[in-house]
Amino acid sequence: MEFDLTEGTMPLRDEWDRDPSVQMMRKIFSQMEKAQGELLKDLDLSPFDQRLRDGREDARDLFERFWPIATRQGVVVGEREAASLYIHCLAHALSQRGVEAPKKASEENEKIVRFLKERL
Repeated sequence: MEFDLTEGTMPLRDEWDRDPSVQMMRKIFSQMEKAQGELLKDLDLSPFDQRLRDGREDARDLFERFWPIATRQGVVVGEREAASLYIHCLAHALSQRGVEAPKKASEENEKIVRFLKERL
C-alpha cells in the first residue's frame, strides 16, 4: 500500500476488506481468540508453557482437518461454533499433554463433542 505524501493519508482499503469470506474469517478468528483466552484464564497456564505451544500446534492441525467436515455435516454453522470446535480441539490436545481443561470447556457443545468423539 502506498502512502501519498502530497495528501498525507493512506488510500482507501483494498477489496479484501469488502470480501465477505475475509470478513467471516476475521470474525471466526476473533471468536477463537476470545474463547482461547477464556480457556487459558480458566487453566491458569503460563503463556510460556511448552505444553501450550505444542497443544496449539496440534489443535490447529485437528481444527484444519475437522472444520471442513464439520461444516459439511452441519455440526458447525457459524463463527461461535467454529470457535467452539477449535477450543474442543485445543482442550483435547492439551489433555494429551497432561493439562486437563475445565469440564465446561470440554462439554460446551454436545454436537461438537459427539462429532469429535467419533473421530478422535
